[in-house]
Amino acid sequence: MKIPYPLVIFAGGKSSRMRRDKAILPFGGYPTLTEYQIARFTPYFENIYVSCKSREKFGFEANFIEDLKEYSDSAPHIGLISAFEQIKSDTICVLSVDTPFFGPEQFQKLLETGTSSDAIIAQSPAGNQPLCAVYQRTALPHIKALTEKKQYRFSHLFEKVSTAFVKFDDEAIFTNLNTPEEYLKVARNA
Repeated sequence: MKIPYPLVIFAGGKSSRMRRDKAILPFGGYPTLTEYQIARFTPYFENIYVSCKSREKFGFEANFIEDLKEYSDSAPHIGLISAFEQIKSDTICVLSVDTPFFGPEQFQKLLETGTSSDAIIAQSPAGNQPLCAVYQRTALPHIKALTEKKQYRFSHLFEKVSTAFVKFDDEAIFTNLNTPEEYLKVARNA
């Protein structure tokens, strides 16, 4: 049975440490990391979207959610606002494009906590993972207010909304591909 909430893959980051846009690097036999993530989650989610500044960088078709034009900054908060403004669902699952080992079973664990919290955040041994999470539309006014003040730290949001933290013991599922070295190490085995 598919997860009834949409998955939004965040692929709009600056990739400053990678020095190349990681969302369009080849991965796991797919032309891009984004296509890899879409293919991986398609059997488990009814709807999958790709959050980005602009769809122009992608050479494939997908359900893109471009950041709303009134926001010029690059921040996940803007991706969340744009997603809620363009998707009808009151609940969205979010995943950073560069986290290729956080899977459907981890989203199931997050959702098993219930959707009564405004934010359900995966917590690795190293800390909170705000882009391996589930957000409710009820968090939107707080996200907008923080964005207006350019307060983009998720800790500010978690102080304002009801937040459930779900612990995971395996740090490896949160591996991020932030640098060329991290990417090459993981891509060789993907």
